[in-house]
Amino acid sequence: MAVQQTAGRDALGEFAPKFAELNDDVLFGQVWNREDKLSLRDRSLVTVVALMSQGLVDSSFQYHLTTAKQNGITRQEIAEILTHAAFYAGWPKAWAAFRMAKEVWAVDAGADGKTQHQNEMVFPIGAPNDSFAQYFVGQSYLQPLSTSQVGVYNVTFEPGCRNNWHVHHADQGGGQILICVAGRGYYQEWGKKARELHPGDVVNIPTGVKHWHGAAPNSWFSHLALEVPGKNCSNQWLEAVTDEEYGALS
Repeated sequence: MAVQQTAGRDALGEFAPKFAELNDDVLFGQVWNREDKLSLRDRSLVTVVALMSQGLVDSSFQYHLTTAKQNGITRQEIAEILTHAAFYAGWPKAWAAFRMAKEVWAVDAGADGKTQHQNEMVFPIGAPNDSFAQYFVGQSYLQPLSTSQVGVYNVTFEPGCRNNWHVHHADQGGGQILICVAGRGYYQEWGKKARELHPGDVVNIPTGVKHWHGAAPNSWFSHLALEVPGKNCSNQWLEAVTDEEYGALS
């Protein structure tokens, strides 16, 4: 998902147009979008630690904490990141960073991962997906949102959960569309590199393509599954995604 930024032009477009251009088009438009070199998640991690080490816990730090959360860094991970950095950047700086991180993640210490995940999206997690449990590794949940005109279902995966390799078939039309709504996950087609998924990402899955999708190892994940109307639609469930295949992604 490409990073786009207009903050430079919004705040300084008239006063310092060149600075605004470098901020929006070079820093965010080019450097942040070099995902072939470093993932958005890792860039967020580096940026948060760099800002904390300088004691910069202002609105820009809050922005980058929020971006880190959107890029898949969990509450547990940010706590460990700031704790580790405290030994190198300074204890008082870590205290200041933690105060803002608690606001961004906004999770009570006693809340479990499932509750936290539910608080991050408007759609209900739903009931355990027992009818399809044989086609999943780990626990999944299913909430039907629409069963007329176009089938729309909110599918939620606990950390590490994924469905088996499968293929959508149809004589005409058919296939599936995934709209990611919370957490971090993966989508992979047979013979291709896995794609990391974040809220707002959309995946178009045509018929006849062998694929799987599910959560990242350390994150809950939810997507809406839209059934594309077609003639004689069916699903062919295949082998499970092995621990070796799945473990190689992280």
